[in-house]
Amino acid sequence: MKKLTALFLSLAMILGLAACNSGTPSSTPSVPSEVPAENETPSSQPENSEGTEGENGSTLVVYFSATGNTEQAADYIADITGGDLFQLEPTDPYTDDDLNWTVDGSRVNQEHDDESLRDIELVADTVDNWDSYDTVFIGYPIWWGIAAWPVDGFVEANDFTGKTVIPFCTSSSSGIGESGELLAELAGTSDWQEGQRFSSNVSEADVQEWLDSLNLS
Repeated sequence: MKKLTALFLSLAMILGLAACNSGTPSSTPSVPSEVPAENETPSSQPENSEGTEGENGSTLVVYFSATGNTEQAADYIADITGGDLFQLEPTDPYTDDDLNWTVDGSRVNQEHDDESLRDIELVADTVDNWDSYDTVFIGYPIWWGIAAWPVDGFVEANDFTGKTVIPFCTSSSSGIGESGELLAELAGTSDWQEGQRFSSNVSEADVQEWLDSLNLS
């Protein structure tokens, strides 16, 4: 009798285990596909494509640089404000010889002496999404006390209505002078602020101090 009872108990255990195994899935869950991190952006997107968004809208830093000094200042401004950069490039770039004002007959000397030669064609003189920018910095080197004339074409080609425009320049010794006022006359519209002159060896600290004084949002 005891043997029969043990036999029945063994059969019951075997049947119970079989029932449990039959409910287990035969396949394992698939591994999720890899997704980009939340802060990852498509490589085709331009850096700082959204500019600085706030009460004053977005910021654009436009500049012409002959020797790299103004470009350095523009880079600092864009980095600090989060603004977009737009470089003004002549279709006929200036060479070192062109820029040598100590040589009679050099390109810049000819253009200085003959204003009709200062209409410099640019690779591009308009900016995508121009209407989205409320604050526009415009940078240039000082040539003979005024803004380097390749900037003129950009100013004349765009409508600055409703924008705050802040000029800045670089030079080895000359001040900003009336360069900003003359560009404002070319534009004819917008709120042109007092500009700032930086030395040829402009530092990020110099730019930061100036931007802090502007109290931009």
